[in-house]
Amino acid sequence: MTNADLLNELASSYGFGLQYWASNGQLTEPPRSSYVALLRALGLPLTEQADGPGGEELEFYLTRRRQELATAPLPPCVVATEGQEAFFPVHVHDGQPAHVWIQLEDGSAREAYQDENWNPPVSVDGVTWGEATFHVPGDLPLGWHELHLESEGIDTSCTLVVVPNTLQPNQEYLRDPAYGVMAQLYSVRSTRSWGIGDFGDLGELAETVAARGADYLLINPVHAAEPLPPVENSPYLPTSRRFVNPIYIAVEDVPEWAALDSATRGEVAELAGPLKAANRSAEPINRDLIFGVKLDVLRELFYLAESDDARRAAFDAFISEEGEGLREFGKWCARQAQAADSGRHVASQAPEEADFVARFYMWLQFVADEQRRAAQERARAAGMRIGIVTDLAVGVHPGGADAHTLADVLVADASVGAPPDQYTQQGQDWSQPPWNPAALAAAGYRPWRDLLRTVLRHSGGVRVDHILGLFRLFWIPRYGSPTEGAYMNYDHTAMVGILALEAQRAGAIVVGEDLGTYEPWVQEVLRDTGILGTSVLWFESAPPGNSPQEQAHYRHLALSSVGTHDLPPTAGYLRGAHNELRVNLGLVKETLEELNASDAAWHAAVLDSARETGAFRDTEFADTVFKDLPAGSLAGFSDAQIADLVVGLNRFIAGTPSALTCVNLVDMVGDTRIQNQPGTNAAQYANWCIPLCDATGAPVLLDELSDVELFQRVADAALRGH
Repeated sequence: MTNADLLNELASSYGFGLQYWASNGQLTEPPRSSYVALLRALGLPLTEQADGPGGEELEFYLTRRRQELATAPLPPCVVATEGQEAFFPVHVHDGQPAHVWIQLEDGSAREAYQDENWNPPVSVDGVTWGEATFHVPGDLPLGWHELHLESEGIDTSCTLVVVPNTLQPNQEYLRDPAYGVMAQLYSVRSTRSWGIGDFGDLGELAETVAARGADYLLINPVHAAEPLPPVENSPYLPTSRRFVNPIYIAVEDVPEWAALDSATRGEVAELAGPLKAANRSAEPINRDLIFGVKLDVLRELFYLAESDDARRAAFDAFISEEGEGLREFGKWCARQAQAADSGRHVASQAPEEADFVARFYMWLQFVADEQRRAAQERARAAGMRIGIVTDLAVGVHPGGADAHTLADVLVADASVGAPPDQYTQQGQDWSQPPWNPAALAAAGYRPWRDLLRTVLRHSGGVRVDHILGLFRLFWIPRYGSPTEGAYMNYDHTAMVGILALEAQRAGAIVVGEDLGTYEPWVQEVLRDTGILGTSVLWFESAPPGNSPQEQAHYRHLALSSVGTHDLPPTAGYLRGAHNELRVNLGLVKETLEELNASDAAWHAAVLDSARETGAFRDTEFADTVFKDLPAGSLAGFSDAQIADLVVGLNRFIAGTPSALTCVNLVDMVGDTRIQNQPGTNAAQYANWCIPLCDATGAPVLLDELSDVELFQRVADAALRGH
């Protein structure tokens, strides 16, 4: 074998794909140097040199890899699907009997059964190992169990997970579809908000849309950002996916608020006054200012909580339930706070400053958890069948809490991204450290389980961003180029199965964001597991000629909507707001007229497709043939005309057979400004900071929402489809 062949075999044995189909249709092979760098990132000390490791070195590590697999008494973890037997190899000293049994979650025991296996023995360091094949029964209950192996000189165990064959909570909506509303929580403010939407606003928003027939409210990720300003604006680059961002705490809803003395309350009013005044401003949300003020006030409330025996006991019970993960998160936050000298406010209050600061950050999680629960209770009490649906980001910040506390199951020297395509010709580097698949399996997938349990608690469902990441992720050597990346394959049976298991236990629905280029079998796995996909009006097409997808042919097992958070609101999209922004920022070579003209044909085709279903009935567009309109003419439509189109497009989506349909809150008020413009940074555009506004650019507060005429019209259009 050549050195290249040996390196490929070694990379493949660790899970790397050796080639992938690029967006241009070409079968692409990553460079040899990428595999060397990525294998080193996994801890394999391959020699770095111009022509790569030599054959002797590669043979050594390949042999060692084979020996590791041939001498592992049990697999790192065994995942079985409900109702099916799962087969797995067992290794013991050659000729010795093996007893394999199962300890179930409920404490009872079952036997595993041995099957024929004629693989020859393997000798390693003078010890000969034999291989046997076992299987678990097909009638095991769902849950987290343990496999035990007993043989001469061997007494070991591994995790056995039995996952659902089909996710049951999703099935209800295949039989009886529902509609909901998607919103960026930070953007939705009330007169009580401190400059940013919070968990109190979340409950009120759920009640407001529930009154118009919505069965769920889908929000942006509320994962934890940095523990003190400055903080990352993007909810998709959190410091921790497991824990929650305290910026969303409604300070005045914290129980200790009522115990503030009058002098302190006056001081707080001075601090909060400018934030409340900003609710009436259309200017971008200033997270750093808001979070700084909230932290100062929340510290005062924390002191009061610590002096109340009942509250302290409830808090301690929360810490005990969350376990070591929360404690480690609190310690990490405390170290960051002390490094920035933000801990000085509590230093005089406790003899052990670090422990006290860590406890403060854990208390913030306790309060956020209480408020999330309250919001979900309000949503369900208002009549929602599902309630709050949260969002799960792809990964975490490389310098954040999870990167530190989960270092043993993440790969610090690799970064997640995407290969080059027609939109980003140099590819994308998201900077996030990926899961180490072998280490995650060796940990029995507990970090993945714990993350899901916290995210799903007090949620009616979860949207999984870039769900392809549960199948494979594009790894880039840290500080390398996306052109040098390679795909790492994951055990999707485990990753998807555990997602389904934890969701089913929580009674929650699951939606997978499966937009983009996927191999057909990926969507087949998601479909067979009962996980909803994602269909977006502007991206749905059908052969021949890539015409717009017919209404009746939308996927049943999907959440369908007109747009997404990465597109402008529909009113802005029809007018080319994204094109105008890119031209103004110098991100494209084309003129605005050229960009709008290139979009016009597809916009016209989609609008004509919707018109043919009667979506624009009772408007001037009922008989309009959009393909006959001049290119770019939509940009000159009046607000009222655009509103008619927005209502009609949402009526079209409501008429699809999809289990869930969704309207965007920005569309319900006529907003045009973009929440996130992919490919831009904070210096270019205020991504994830745009407050909810109407077509005129005036802020719309939650208190006024139900009186907005367009809100009522879009809600009615969305509801009538069900």
